[in-house]
Amino acid sequence: MIKIALTGSIGMGKSTTAQLFAEEGVPVYDADAEVHRLYSPGGAAVARVEAAFPGVVKDGAVDRAALSERVVGDPAALKRLEEIVHPLVGASRAGFFEAARSEAADLVILDIPLLFETGGEQRVDAVVVVSAPEAIQRARVMERPGMTAAKLDAILARQLPDAEKRARADHVIDTGNGIEAARDQVRQVIAALRQAKT
Repeated sequence: MIKIALTGSIGMGKSTTAQLFAEEGVPVYDADAEVHRLYSPGGAAVARVEAAFPGVVKDGAVDRAALSERVVGDPAALKRLEEIVHPLVGASRAGFFEAARSEAADLVILDIPLLFETGGEQRVDAVVVVSAPEAIQRARVMERPGMTAAKLDAILARQLPDAEKRARADHVIDTGNGIEAARDQVRQVIAALRQAKT
């Protein structure tokens, strides 16, 4: 089973690209979605996060905005949070692999936003970077509720530059030309990965 990391900076179309892989029958593990589940009412991270950061749980769920205020710009706090969340995500990812193996999947996609920033590329067989021209990226992100140019710049400052991600990728999918062009590229990447495996 080939493990493929899917990554890309904010606004590049990574979630849509992950969906395109899923539509082609490739199982997709979404680390962000798993964190949302862990932070939801009844989620395994709720009590632990509240114990580490009192007051960030509201109505039985981790309030991501309140948590973000506590950890952004505080490396020690961020490390404490990662020590809670990463093992839980790891356990859930192991379950995903087991399910994919039982379904005889030959490829799996791991949707990992901060792949290079966390050294995650060491744990996969191939890296696919989702990219788009900067003007398209900025326009997409600025459409998000509550987004400002300053917020976007702060997010981008924490992420590896797109040009560096592209340079370190095994495959690049450019989402700047619309969904059908991206779908064609996804199919080409799947075919190339399957061919390399044989």
